Amino acid sequence: MKPQEPNAPQKKGLREQIRQNRFAFAVRLVLCIIVIGVGIRNATQGQWESVLTCILTLILFLAPDLIERQLHIKLPTAMEVTVFVFIFCAEILGEIACFYIKYSFWDTTLHTVNGFLFAAFGFCLVDLLNENQRIKLQLSPIFLAVVSFCFSMTIGILWEFFEFSVDHTLMKDMQKDTVLTGFQSVMLDETQRNIPVAVKDITRTTIETPGETYIIEGYLDIGLTDTMKDLFVNFIGATVFSCIGFVYVKRRGKHGLAAAFIPVVEPAEEQANGNQSEFDKTKKDS
Repeated sequence: MKPQEPNAPQKKGLREQIRQNRFAFAVRLVLCIIVIGVGIRNATQGQWESVLTCILTLILFLAPDLIERQLHIKLPTAMEVTVFVFIFCAEILGEIACFYIKYSFWDTTLHTVNGFLFAAFGFCLVDLLNENQRIKLQLSPIFLAVVSFCFSMTIGILWEFFEFSVDHTLMKDMQKDTVLTGFQSVMLDETQRNIPVAVKDITRTTIETPGETYIIEGYLDIGLTDTMKDLFVNFIGATVFSCIGFVYVKRRGKHGLAAAFIPVVEPAEEQANGNQSEFDKTKKDS
């Protein structure tokens, strides 16, 4: 009798992952090749900080696989590809290629996408609990939308905390400065009655230090405008997906924009097979 090998095809290897999501794998492969090439070039030029950024990017490319294995979910192709492209645009193009400096819309666009993606992920987490028969949790569609919105905004706020901390501890400039032509301040009120004094049409600001003098055509805002703009576009992205997710839950449709970005739970038999494979492997090793 031919020996039965029930676990042989059950463990998802590299070939199985490629077969299930060829397009996402191809996108990640191409981006990895580009990142490796950029890292090698920066290494030859002695730009080791950029090399570390490339290494971090390659590690982040593994995040979708880790999430799928730990949460036993399947990421839609659209979401997986968007995550890969987002990481590449933020780390390689944004930081190394200086797109954050060259193009004013770059940071704004990425923060908008970030708000959308994290709203989708937060929506997924709560919706999975909502659909789990072992957990007595039944949330209305509007509450699901509110939770996904709050999850996205929380991540956005924590990221701004991170940028602020890095700027003040490592002397970086993640919270990019903005040149303005006017502002209001109660500190300029000579009567000290908490009346804001408007300063308009600023043509030049001079910054003097013991060793250097800097002249700026306008008023240099240190990070505040950038932070609030990032949170505002994060708000827009989170709101857009929350509305889409609300409609998705109401209709429970399997198609549409929301379905392309909401992960789904792996079938119970696949989870059981995967756990059995790990058990057999452990037993064999012991």
